[in-house]
Amino acid sequence: VWESSGHNFFMRKMNYAADKIFKALALLLVAGLGSLAADDWPQWRGPNRDGISKETGLLKEWPANGPRLVWKAAGLGGGYSTVAVVGERIYTTGDRADANYLVALNRADGKILWSAKLGGKAGAPGWGGFAGPRATPTVDGDLVFAVDQWGEMACFNAGDGKELWRKNFTTDFGGARPEWGFSESPLVDGDRVMVTPGGPKGAIVALDKKTGAMIWQSREFTDAAHYSSLILVNWGGVRQVIQLTADSVAGVAVADGKLLWRAVRKGRTAVIPTPIFDSGLVYVTSGYGVGCNLFKVTEAGGKFSVEQLYENKVMQNHHGGAIKIGDYVYGHSDGRGWTCQDFKTGEVKWQEKSKLGKGSLVFADGRFYLRQEDKQGTVALIEASPEGYKELGRFDQPDRSSKNSWPHPVVAGGRLYLRDQDILLCYDVKQP
Repeated sequence: VWESSGHNFFMRKMNYAADKIFKALALLLVAGLGSLAADDWPQWRGPNRDGISKETGLLKEWPANGPRLVWKAAGLGGGYSTVAVVGERIYTTGDRADANYLVALNRADGKILWSAKLGGKAGAPGWGGFAGPRATPTVDGDLVFAVDQWGEMACFNAGDGKELWRKNFTTDFGGARPEWGFSESPLVDGDRVMVTPGGPKGAIVALDKKTGAMIWQSREFTDAAHYSSLILVNWGGVRQVIQLTADSVAGVAVADGKLLWRAVRKGRTAVIPTPIFDSGLVYVTSGYGVGCNLFKVTEAGGKFSVEQLYENKVMQNHHGGAIKIGDYVYGHSDGRGWTCQDFKTGEVKWQEKSKLGKGSLVFADGRFYLRQEDKQGTVALIEASPEGYKELGRFDQPDRSSKNSWPHPVVAGGRLYLRDQDILLCYDVKQP
């Protein structure tokens, strides 16, 4: 009897364990569409929205003609969205003749797997003819979130592109489209996705990521939307999002949308770069002659305060972005060239404007990948060093469009991705 009971108990335990393993494997297979690995790039400016890749083992220098081109994808449509790279998929957005679309590609060869209509029309908001979506898709598990230039936001299944829900920034949230269209990339945290439609009903909204239902709207923070994307931080015991507009920089509680702190900071024309946060210090920069600022955010007794530590024109970054590595901030400054600036003091360490024109950048394995926005779209590799501009290779992008190459470069899984309107180029930058 004991042997029989023991055997039955053992078999039940084995069956239970097998069932658990089967279910876990099934979840892994599903999650393979959207689960994060060390070499994924799930959203705008990477896992932490700071433009920093954690990868190592990449090429320290490039051969004379640049790294090897692995594949070229076409048929994405026009626009300025860069890519999100998760699992075996790549996601981006683009204008086609009838509308704009979210597009999923195979990471191995760049072949398009599916396309899903994002917005009802293509085209260019504002003057200048800059048609197409600007925002980068955000991937979270088996969900993909995307925003078009007109303020259409939709959530899709990452596996097959099935639309799950959608919202409109103007009709649903009372937002007003900025001159050159909505450009912010959605931010996911836990059960919610957050975006900035702007306006008197509340600049920032948090939605249930699975249903699109409103969780809160930041009624105390009502700045108009510009072109910067939210960042997520934990500071003063409160989880908060930080946003930069043409009027201010502010922190809003993730839990309920309460305005925690706000500093007046006037921008001009188009305020675009994503803020940088480190240990209570918030760095912002924008172009059109405005420059950069550093603010200190302090919490005491459950209340936040903010003070400006410096304001100068060392970094006047238009839209190529700035990245903090160690004690220094790097980026392109209008009229001054590629720049290294002391983060805490604001002092310039070096500036170089003769070797490469204005553009965007990404950091990986001790190097910056710089992408010039005009002409041949030259891409350069430089040391991330406060000692000076040291170039370690360059190449001119093939198949250049007639538009500025504004999408930021992405480094993920040993590959460098360059989006230029209808095409996406994939380069091997891994050490052999």
